[in-house]
Amino acid sequence: MSTSNSTLTVGTVAEAASKVCAVPAPALPQIPDPQHVAPADARRLSKLLFSRLEALEEGTSEYQYVRNTLIEMNLTLVRYVARRFSSRKESLEDMLQVGTIGLIKAIDRYDPSRDVEFTTLAVPYIQGEIKRFFRDTTWSVRVPRRLQELRIDLARAREELEGEGSHEPSVAELADHLDMSEEEVAEGLVACNGYDSDSIDRPIQAGGGGKQQTGFVADLIGADDPALALAEDIQALKPHLAELDERERLLLQLRFGAEMTQTEIGEELGLSQMHVSRLLTRICNKLREGLLATA
Repeated sequence: MSTSNSTLTVGTVAEAASKVCAVPAPALPQIPDPQHVAPADARRLSKLLFSRLEALEEGTSEYQYVRNTLIEMNLTLVRYVARRFSSRKESLEDMLQVGTIGLIKAIDRYDPSRDVEFTTLAVPYIQGEIKRFFRDTTWSVRVPRRLQELRIDLARAREELEGEGSHEPSVAELADHLDMSEEEVAEGLVACNGYDSDSIDRPIQAGGGGKQQTGFVADLIGADDPALALAEDIQALKPHLAELDERERLLLQLRFGAEMTQTEIGEELGLSQMHVSRLLTRICNKLREGLLATA
């Protein structure tokens, strides 16, 4: 039988339960529709199936039948636990899938000889898998586990401190409340920003009942200013310019400051245009090599 959890309907199939009870112990019980067995019948039938599973050899078709029947018959436990997290934004289908993994682990590790109800073991396993799913997949930016756990502690501490006063607790107050350093709290607060993300195409709406759209989030995001790179280059170039002699600096000033042509510079200094070109090329190469050497 399939272990799919796409259809989980709670019902009572009294006929199936009565047939199972009437089957002799050595025979495998036949349950036509395990997912529709009522919870009370499921608990009783689970005890019978677990005792049969313990006596069967793993890997046989009979073993797989009993194990799969136990899984399908107890999928209502997965839905029960998943409903506790209904306020989360994750889809119910995803929670049911990971919760079923916890159910399978509980079935494989359940020991009937301990005389403990199966639900006592299964519910923590299912809940643990769902919580692990939240921890591993719901953060928009992956952060270390200690910071994920710190986010929960910070939220709880903020709630407690706000209950005592009316103001937003400071980093120092949170650190004192949690008996941590302010650096650790600050790191945790920064990491909290990685939990949720938002689309840069989300429209921004003005206040008031009309909620008039005023733009998009992307409009608030800055871009690299090319003038900043130019300013950095100028600062890096200054010490190399200081190493040039007076005539070299004059050539650069006339060519790039006064924006004179090479012919005009030649007439100004009494040089040929070709000689000015060679001088400017040599000066620029010297400056370029100096910048690359200090990069």
